[in-house]
Amino acid sequence: MTTFRISPAVADAYPDALVAVVTATGLRAGEPWPATTAALGELEAQLADGTWHPADENDPRIEAWHTAYRSFGTNPRRIRPSVDALGRRMAKKGTLPRINPAVDSYNAVSVRHGLPAGAFDLDHVRGDIEIRHADGSETFTPLGEPDTVEHPKPGEVVYLDGIDVLTRHWNHRDAHRTRVTEASTHVAFVLETVAATRDGHLLKAAAEELRTLLQPHCEQSAVHHLSPAHPGTTV
Repeated sequence: MTTFRISPAVADAYPDALVAVVTATGLRAGEPWPATTAALGELEAQLADGTWHPADENDPRIEAWHTAYRSFGTNPRRIRPSVDALGRRMAKKGTLPRINPAVDSYNAVSVRHGLPAGAFDLDHVRGDIEIRHADGSETFTPLGEPDTVEHPKPGEVVYLDGIDVLTRHWNHRDAHRTRVTEASTHVAFVLETVAATRDGHLLKAAAEELRTLLQPHCEQSAVHHLSPAHPGTTV
């Protein structure tokens, strides 16, 4: 079992935050996921015909994250929230990347709803996971760069387990150790907002949409929520 927590300091600084944790056990990421393939194709077709476009930095959902990033000392135009970077890439290229079905699923849900998303292979997590401010002593190995070690800036919001940082700048980039691959069978997906009063309904709909994509390809799935009022959940 893994407990997710929001630290008291982060809860105080972002009182309107809401995080959905969608878990999947017995995940089968190596088989075809036709619903995910269809979801990706639908988004790309809508972008191509002009009936939909990803949220950009003028969208209130992205603006809220830019404000949050600035509050902990990160320039969001240089180091962008994940959904901002993914949407910009899609708008430029016309397509979303294909990584593996589990990752493709949360990417599709993320850009459709304009909310940051990420995931952790829980079999590679050590101890519990906390969303807290870094003190600068922590280490981080970026996804795809197993020989690189970074240190978050003091005050930066990070996800951290018992070993090191799992995500820098709250949701900018995930760690290599807990990346989700086709071999991952026990995964926690996260979707986030810092404006739950306005966007909480979108986050809850996005979490259920992601769970719907996961359910045919896992033994069990569930949705949990974290907020300043309910800062811990065990998955």
